[in-house]
Amino acid sequence: MAAITMKDINKRYGDGFHAVKDVSLDIADGEFVILVGPSGCGKSTLLRMIVGLEDISSGELRIGDERVNEKAPRDRNLSMVFQNYALYPHLTVYENIAFPLRLAKTPDKEVDERVRRASDLLELNEHLDRKPANLSGGQRQRVAMGRAIVREAQAFLFDEPLSNLDAKLRGQMRTEISRLQKRLGITTVYVTHDQVEAMTLGDRVVVLRRGVVQQVASPRELYENPVNLFVAGFIGSPPMNFISATVVGDRLHTPFGEWTLPPSRSLDLSGHDVVLLGARPEAFEDASVVSDTVRDHGVVFDATIDVTEWLGNEQYAYVPYEAPEDIRNRLADLERELDSEAMRTQLVVSLDASSRIAEGTPASLWLDLRRVHVFDPESETNLTVQAMQERGEQAPDAAGNGDQPSPAASETGEAPTLP
Repeated sequence: MAAITMKDINKRYGDGFHAVKDVSLDIADGEFVILVGPSGCGKSTLLRMIVGLEDISSGELRIGDERVNEKAPRDRNLSMVFQNYALYPHLTVYENIAFPLRLAKTPDKEVDERVRRASDLLELNEHLDRKPANLSGGQRQRVAMGRAIVREAQAFLFDEPLSNLDAKLRGQMRTEISRLQKRLGITTVYVTHDQVEAMTLGDRVVVLRRGVVQQVASPRELYENPVNLFVAGFIGSPPMNFISATVVGDRLHTPFGEWTLPPSRSLDLSGHDVVLLGARPEAFEDASVVSDTVRDHGVVFDATIDVTEWLGNEQYAYVPYEAPEDIRNRLADLERELDSEAMRTQLVVSLDASSRIAEGTPASLWLDLRRVHVFDPESETNLTVQAMQERGEQAPDAAGNGDQPSPAASETGEAPTLP
């Protein structure tokens, strides 16, 4: 096992396209790091540079204490699991797993020991004599993982390994990969465009946008304190709501009334005429079911419910609203870039499953103002997180303990310069 260190990594193609831009990242020995972002953000290119399938245009890549920029893939001692499994159809499961050991001319006895150990770990013992064509998608992916395990490499690299599986199998394989990584304690870099995988698998998540690292943080930190509009819109399903607001002194004029942020969210908005307020769906609630102990921490406003979705254990309501044209255009551009859920000028609010709010009716909703973020629509920076960093405040980590502010592209804790 070994740490992976990237310093000012760049990738430029022959046509001049700059796919990866000045990425600096330290991956600790045994850490599970996720590279995530929409299609074309450079995450797979970065992974392929780590393994040696893509040349590094500039910068330095170190595995352990050794610079590997000029090393061929076979000399880097890394194991890679691909999206399409890359199994040999004419070989049995046993021989597919053993293949890298056969190439290395490993003695038969050691080959058998390693293959049996990997098949035990992955519960493939009863399938060792079968061919890949007779296996399910999940079983094939486990065979590919077994082939990576037997190499006893310094790190695992996964390139969207679950994207060809159905939803149920993806959930099962996520659990298996997480359990396997913890058991082996091996350094792992995992590429995905699925933010559910990113949030459930990694110790830390690296969010990429057009080849630039936007934020590096734990899943909880990304969700609760995104450094900019892009991260806020990409992480979370449904995504964060964005509400346009006009700044008048310390008051914010929104389509739903005039609001004042609590002291815990206070910040200097001088010089800002219009801002975007960000709030996760769960920051809202049906005002009729909010207890008196928390009601004063938020604001009650009236809205007309357009559509409701009742899912048994939870319920979502959709509330369209009007916004200035430049804000609508900004959110539309962000929606196209994210290639994900709609960022239209509407609220998606999470309601208690017992709420009886009906579609097409006016309703009183409550918003917890302690969970609101303020974004600059021009720079897209999260002004709330920026103010927290300037005050030296700490954000809770996944265990509820104090954590340092999220590092961004430079890992200095400052908001990154957006492309």
